Amino acid sequence: MKCILFLAAIFSAALISAQKTPQVFEPGIISTGGEFGLTISPDSKTAFWVRSNGGRDTLIILQSEKRNGKWQKPVPAVFSTRNAEWKDIDPIFSPDGKTVLFQSNRPVLGQPKRKGFDIWQSTKTKNGWSEAKHLGNVINTDSSESFASVTNSGTIYFMKANEDGKGSSDIYFSRKVNGEYQTAQNIGLPINTTERESNPYISAKEDYIIYFSTDPKGYGDVDLYISFKNNGKWTSPKNLGLPINSVDAEFCPFVHEKEKRIYFARQKKIAGTNRFIEESYWLPFDVSKYR
Repeated sequence: MKCILFLAAIFSAALISAQKTPQVFEPGIISTGGEFGLTISPDSKTAFWVRSNGGRDTLIILQSEKRNGKWQKPVPAVFSTRNAEWKDIDPIFSPDGKTVLFQSNRPVLGQPKRKGFDIWQSTKTKNGWSEAKHLGNVINTDSSESFASVTNSGTIYFMKANEDGKGSSDIYFSRKVNGEYQTAQNIGLPINTTERESNPYISAKEDYIIYFSTDPKGYGDVDLYISFKNNGKWTSPKNLGLPINSVDAEFCPFVHEKEKRIYFARQKKIAGTNRFIEESYWLPFDVSKYR
């Protein structure tokens, strides 16, 4: 009996230790060493992510469904490219699970000179997911917009090149008024700095934001930070710390409220090349610990 209890204690300790270390999400099925931008539906039954093959030359959004507790073989999302005619990135579910926002550099009607990424969306129908819909040329501009996430009220937070030139990229937001997205506003200090800020995950209630920054005081070249909105103002950002951040690059964060998990991508550069090993990770997450 003592032996059994001892082994049980060891197993329990190992489990607790493992939960404190980010875990690769579904290795061999979803995580294969060349993907990022994972998002999972609020009911935990559908996943979308970007297949990168460890580079940025081919970017396709894949989809998997969970059946009987197991994630199925990935297939290209109906709203994504099939033959790499263009690049699609950064899918994120809306809080109600009825919409997926993503970005694409596919042609935009009436904008023949536009070459960067714009924000698009697909909506859930009784037959699956709709074809992509462009969100218009007010929220979208000739600058690249990427990593868009949305609140319960419909406000979209995203990254684009900093128009005042003080940083290589900044976080912006656009509010929806009478069904139309308005001109984007820079979120400003203390979140945006002269460093590169990007990949903003906004909470459903718009009460906190998680994003990455190249702040040199971090653990690696790109770290994840969190800021809370108090009385309409954003608090000084906090580094999410170890073990979420590391010497490698962490990006594409999102929090699954029901699962109480944070998901993010981690990228390791392959020395002497322009390629990466990048995979999706998860960890139990209690946002209140950072307040």
